[in-house]
Amino acid sequence: METLMLPFSPRFIVLTICAVVTALLLGIGLADHKAFDLVLIPLLIFGALTLLGIRDLMQKSHAVLRNYPISAHLRFLLEEIRPEMRQYFFESEKDGMPFSRDTRAVVYQRAKMVLDKRPFGTQEDVYREGYEWIHHSVAPKVHADQKFRITIGGPDCTKPYSASVFNISAMSFGALSPNAVRALNAGAKKGGFAHDTGEGGVSPYHRENGGDLIWEIGSGYFGCRNLDGSFNADEFARIAVDPQIKMVELKMSQGAKPGHGGVLPAAKVSQEISRIRGVAMNEDCISPATHRAFSTPLQMMAFIGEMRRLSGGKPAGFKLCIGHPWEFLAICKAMLETGIYPDFIVVDGNEGGTGAAPLEFMDHLGMPMREGVNFVHNALVGINARNRIRIGASGKIATAFDMARAMAIGADWCNSARGFMFALGCIQSLSCHTDRCPTGVTTQDPSRNRALVVPHKVERVFNYHHATLHALAELLAAAGLDHPQDLRPIHFSQRTSTTEVLTFAKLYPALRPGELIDGTSDPRFAEAWAMARPDSFAPVI
Repeated sequence: METLMLPFSPRFIVLTICAVVTALLLGIGLADHKAFDLVLIPLLIFGALTLLGIRDLMQKSHAVLRNYPISAHLRFLLEEIRPEMRQYFFESEKDGMPFSRDTRAVVYQRAKMVLDKRPFGTQEDVYREGYEWIHHSVAPKVHADQKFRITIGGPDCTKPYSASVFNISAMSFGALSPNAVRALNAGAKKGGFAHDTGEGGVSPYHRENGGDLIWEIGSGYFGCRNLDGSFNADEFARIAVDPQIKMVELKMSQGAKPGHGGVLPAAKVSQEISRIRGVAMNEDCISPATHRAFSTPLQMMAFIGEMRRLSGGKPAGFKLCIGHPWEFLAICKAMLETGIYPDFIVVDGNEGGTGAAPLEFMDHLGMPMREGVNFVHNALVGINARNRIRIGASGKIATAFDMARAMAIGADWCNSARGFMFALGCIQSLSCHTDRCPTGVTTQDPSRNRALVVPHKVERVFNYHHATLHALAELLAAAGLDHPQDLRPIHFSQRTSTTEVLTFAKLYPALRPGELIDGTSDPRFAEAWAMARPDSFAPVI
């Protein structure tokens, strides 16, 4: 009896109703041919729903569909639009991850050059643990030069680069659409700042508008690889001497997935990307987790020296997210032993995130950017190399305060990826890896990326850069400073509890120049320095 009543239970009643209505409509149509035209459309609708319900009952992949045929599809529909519903209707101004609604809004406003001011006081809880602020001066300065440039290139560099302190972080063509790359590079050209190619190589879209490029070389050596995936020095030299390329950057790791290598899903590997990168279509394009061109810190320094030579003396450096401290200190020891120093180091943080990555890697692997930048800064001070090596910071930087904070603890300049994506119109739909980006920023689908109108977005990229540096100039002037390089840890404070406040100088203590060489007792460095060895990334046990 219980089995006979199942079709009328709440779980199956929708299928039962659809089946009964289908049968009734079919009967009416067969009984009266004149009425058949009237019932045809409802018959098709309810018939299709009935077939869908039968399919739900028979399939074995989704238990909820077997128990709730037809009606369970509502659950999948609601789950599909859940991020949009939360973002548009339920988030407060300070909610939302990775970037809050307030942060996204200020980027949009600055990109459009509309009012970016806020009324009625801060929405931050200034007494919560972790709240941070910059100190102002009772003798503020007149607004400084908003161009804020630094020179990158050590003693071994014959073609130093005058760079903006705010640049576009590494995002590859392939991860980004052709129109997104065009707009970013044209915006960089107009604003006089740099555009990092990402490890996907220098595409025609990077070259089209002539903006300054930082060519990133990853472990896949895209754009300068042999057929077996190894590094091709001749091809690297041919491309690197292009005047549009201002610096060359070796990617050791990235914040979104340190130690994992790069992944471009097969859905986004078009014929064009296959040709530019030299990889097969219909397969995930994977950069190996490790480099084949070198395997020790000494070899790594030699490789960077070779990159500088092959590029004609342009600044050569590397990017990484800090992992084992002794590995970076091993690189420092290799610098001392070989006498080969990079011109710059870009420190990515684990809060970086334009790359697709497994959840565990994204959430729990790698050092956050601020700790990483300060660690690298102190390590270079400790080996007396800080004055010849510039440090870039990359990891969730979108506002002038983000920049000022990073530069106070050791960075010379900042890169932003997602900030410039917002300037292009990204709405944080979190669909970058699916090739179904709703704004045309991260898709290779021509019907989708046509939504990104390049001339219009060029202005937004330029405006965002200009307005952010203007905000930085205002912050510096209020603090009584002239240039971001004047920022020091003492200029910032953080609430560490409801009743205690510490300056960044206390939170990020400094090493003395040459302290690592002389022998340090600082617990952050002493053990790791003893474990580091220039001939291997493995520690001394």
